[in-house]
Amino acid sequence: MNERVLAVVVSYNPQVEALKILLRSLAEQQVPTLVVDNASNNIAEIERLSHTHESEVMLHRQSANSGLGAAHNVGIGLAREKGFSHVLLLDQDSVPLSGMVEELEQAMRLKSALGKVSAVGATYLNADNGAESFFVRFGWLKFQRQYCGNRDADGCIEADFLISSGSLIALEALDHIGLMDEKLFIDHVDTEWFLRARNRGYRAFGVCNAVMQHGLGNTTHQINFGGNKFGRQRNVPQHQPFRYYYIFRNSILLYKRRDASLLWKWNDFQRLIMIALMFGLFRGPRRENAQMMIKGIIDGLRGISGKAF
Repeated sequence: MNERVLAVVVSYNPQVEALKILLRSLAEQQVPTLVVDNASNNIAEIERLSHTHESEVMLHRQSANSGLGAAHNVGIGLAREKGFSHVLLLDQDSVPLSGMVEELEQAMRLKSALGKVSAVGATYLNADNGAESFFVRFGWLKFQRQYCGNRDADGCIEADFLISSGSLIALEALDHIGLMDEKLFIDHVDTEWFLRARNRGYRAFGVCNAVMQHGLGNTTHQINFGGNKFGRQRNVPQHQPFRYYYIFRNSILLYKRRDASLLWKWNDFQRLIMIALMFGLFRGPRRENAQMMIKGIIDGLRGISGKAF
């Protein structure tokens, strides 16, 4: 194969056993791996793990937690220095299943032959309940779910954006689109990059046969909208309260940017309303969640970015 792929795993106080499983999976798929650690408290355990025979990896230690976007950019820079052509971005709680990387590489070759590709991304199984993910297009009423039953002849589904974990990106595309926005710190780092890529004529694809396990939040709630008999079930992840600050603040920041289409803004605004109702009114800790949301809105309107806590 022509691709030289470096897996970039961002870690921050990870569960070491879970990280071990992730690194073992990448080793079994013969993918060189770089762990960019954001000043974890358990760095000594991560260092020991990186030197074990079964999961020998490169480790880059950040002096402080500089956020997801900054860690991705460090990994991209090191991949470039070491002569890799592609990066595979992964969260510490993702586990690529057998053959995932090969499927992504094949999809990248097929789709790149037809036009500009920002990234191809894996489908994932929710680590909490095993539910299979879907890919997303922007719709006039709401985000439109695209399931693998509608895959194309290449086994892919076009998406308007992907989550960063499980995304295979060519360094050549990054040369044209640019790096991740470090000022967003964590939430919407991937969204902003894909919006920027889309405005530059790049397309993204989900790959149905490339599968990983992935955790979306601390807890996943299964909600039936419209009642148990006729309603539609949706898996809604719940985060720690501080994450709602970044979700709301960064949405407001992106609403001001020219790369954010009106259609995405409308879809995302509806998502914020749902999050505010569910975790600000009905799911505890409601007061802390609501306080973080309000602070995020205020800081977003004031144009404040970067690490807040």
